[in-house]
Amino acid sequence: MSLWSDFWKLFFPQSCLICGKTLLEGEEHLCFRCLVGLPRTHMHLQPENEVEKCLWGKMPVERGSAFLHYAKGGDVRKLLSELKYQGNAKLGLFMGRCMARELLASGFFEGIDGIMPVPLHRRKQRMRGYNQSRMLAEGISAVTGIPLWDSLLVRTQFTETQTRKGSYERWLNVRDVFECPSPEVMAGKHVLLVDDVMTTGATLVACGDALREVKGLRISVLTLAMAGHS
Repeated sequence: MSLWSDFWKLFFPQSCLICGKTLLEGEEHLCFRCLVGLPRTHMHLQPENEVEKCLWGKMPVERGSAFLHYAKGGDVRKLLSELKYQGNAKLGLFMGRCMARELLASGFFEGIDGIMPVPLHRRKQRMRGYNQSRMLAEGISAVTGIPLWDSLLVRTQFTETQTRKGSYERWLNVRDVFECPSPEVMAGKHVLLVDDVMTTGATLVACGDALREVKGLRISVLTLAMAGHS
């Protein structure tokens, strides 16, 4: 910890993003109580869980999980808003590390060759300043040691936000917007697709469609949250 950092925290203490209390030494972004209290899904311990069922018949998935339940007005909504719209890129790194640490012992990451964040279009990334899914993936990579593959899937079209769209509209909005420029690099590999929130699965399925031609590719999925559950 640098002297300047200590000085800054003395006069401008950080607050928990959920409850607003001043963070103690060793706490990042969330106080310990709020971090422990986040609504975990424990889907990584459940075969044929809701994430996997949502993708059945749409894309082949080795295993899938969402870390947290998302509900309107809940604490997870605050985190997602902070991550996507308030410029808090470091929160993505932190939550990625949290996910990885809690899932690591279950074997969820065993056999995975690379971590692939769902890409943003370059125009949207310039507007936001970063790709929130990449920050999550970077945090996961830091804990697991699995390499980050952030250039093997690209988003070629700028699309409207998926918010407030129905299932069919979501599917149309992201159909054919992703491309895999170097499929031979991933042949026979096992990749983990990482996204911030899963609602209908349309974006992940569109990624899967773009990766369909990669010979022998196996895909697993992990998101920070899954919507539609309380």
